[in-house]
Amino acid sequence: MRTGLIADIHGNLQALETVLHRLNDDRVDQLVCLGDVAALGPQPAAVISRLRDLQCACVLGNADAWLLPDPPLAAVSATTIPVAELTRWCAEKLSAADADFLEDMPATIEIPLGSGLTLLAFHASPSSLDDVIAATTPAAELDAMLSGRSTDVFAGGHTHVQLLRRFNQAHIVNPGSVGLPGVGPGDPDVSVNERVDWAEYAVIDVSESGVTVELHRLRLDVPRMVATAAASGMPHVDWWASKWHAG
Repeated sequence: MRTGLIADIHGNLQALETVLHRLNDDRVDQLVCLGDVAALGPQPAAVISRLRDLQCACVLGNADAWLLPDPPLAAVSATTIPVAELTRWCAEKLSAADADFLEDMPATIEIPLGSGLTLLAFHASPSSLDDVIAATTPAAELDAMLSGRSTDVFAGGHTHVQLLRRFNQAHIVNPGSVGLPGVGPGDPDVSVNERVDWAEYAVIDVSESGVTVELHRLRLDVPRMVATAAASGMPHVDWWASKWHAG
């Protein structure tokens, strides 16, 4: 079975469609979204509509929680004016059905991968929307974040940085960010991607021969994407455009 992992779309429909097109070519059997689907981008409602049509499993992200009055897990509030005002604008663009979609997203989902293996999907960690799991996170901190959870693959996003790491007998996978790879969580353990002109995703392939994890980057049409953002009327377009490299 082949499982596609996407995360941190952040209201960027063009990036999402680029990734979905490639995932179709990759012949994945199921798709899992690891949160932060709508906030901070030009097309929040359109992204939610697309995910709803796909009927893909989605977990709640910290930026999703910013859009809700009563999220199931608390999230640290936006800390800069552009992020706060973009979040407010995105929330205003959502319909009641869009808000219901976000409210229905759980904090964790267990996904079968085939051959008796399972994946535990979350945004930052199974118990927090803001934890940071990085390549350099000490083992003791990982134990605290993941202790008591039994699975074959832990899958999360949040950092916007791709990751494949071993944890005891399991793997930790971060597919990176579909829609905003040039923005990070502000943690010193995570270097922000530079000169970004790509979208990211991952594929987990489970077969009789074993488990394969693929981390992918896809080139985007950045000028077209920035033009779409400018036409959307969203605030702080210059801030958003500065996170991309036009070549």
